Amino acid sequence: MARLAVYPGSFDPLTRGHLDIIHRACRLFDHVIVAVSNNAAKKHTFSVAERIAMTESAIRDLPNADVDTFSGLLVDYLREKKARVLIRGLRVVSDMDYEFQLASFNRRLYKEAETVFLMPDDQYTYLAASMVKEVARLGAPVDAFVTPQVARSLRRRFKLHKK
Repeated sequence: MARLAVYPGSFDPLTRGHLDIIHRACRLFDHVIVAVSNNAAKKHTFSVAERIAMTESAIRDLPNADVDTFSGLLVDYLREKKARVLIRGLRVVSDMDYEFQLASFNRRLYKEAETVFLMPDDQYTYLAASMVKEVARLGAPVDAFVTPQVARSLRRRFKLHKK
């Protein structure tokens, strides 16, 4: 039986830190689904279709990963995919409290669910998508934090010219 893992998130936008976690997960599991959340209650910078396209472009070199979308409860998506492993990235200690609560809650809703926490490379521990968007909105280059496609998309979204 293949070891399947789901890495859920908004990926708004996908960062190099997210990519690092995806690459790590692909080394540990036979198949990884990067599940882009479709939460209508959240205000996203990019549409679900844009986030999926950026993610697909970034992981096209990973044969054991693909991109999907989900809405509603994550545990329902896990059941639908017959998956039991959730991948979550931990950057800093302050992430742990929220992630621990989320993992415990998911396990209460779906007893078979296990959360595997992966730490990104040290160079990405400070990196958050919200910070990348803010830096891009203010006109600073974000090429070191995201893929070239994401950087172009951010410039277009915020109507900026490359500096």
